[in-house]
Amino acid sequence: MSRPSIKMDFENKLTEEQIKEYEDAFNFFDKDKNGYITTRELGAIMRSLGQNPTEVELQEMVNEVDYDGNGVVDFHEFVNMMINQNNNTLDQEELLEAFRTFDGDDKGYIFTSEIRYVLRHMGENISEQVINDILKDSNHGKKRKVTFEEFEKMVKPEL
Repeated sequence: MSRPSIKMDFENKLTEEQIKEYEDAFNFFDKDKNGYITTRELGAIMRSLGQNPTEVELQEMVNEVDYDGNGVVDFHEFVNMMINQNNNTLDQEELLEAFRTFDGDDKGYIFTSEIRYVLRHMGENISEQVINDILKDSNHGKKRKVTFEEFEKMVKPEL
């Protein structure tokens, strides 16, 4: 496996330092130095990088990036997985930040009226009917308070 070609694949997405960090983690956990990491080894890598995925999440990560279907992760697949994982984490952080913007006194909920305001003024022309549908589909059509978990499901229904 040629490391320079990996650099070329990700040079627009990752810094030299990030690639080195991922390569170091990959090489450290590739105990037999065969160029592959198992699901079990992957869990140790993720924990060393500050993440704590479940066994199911680990298997899903492998399945998502195991392009050749061999059940293990090579370095190229590993870097793709880390890019995806970091993007998902960033999305979660951005969503929490958006929620906290409206939950200024840290009470743990926001009002549906605040959600309506955000949806009306977020730059897109969202009709009142679509806003009502979002609130209705998430069982908040008449409910006045929304927790972060409910907000997350409302904004990202695939979770």
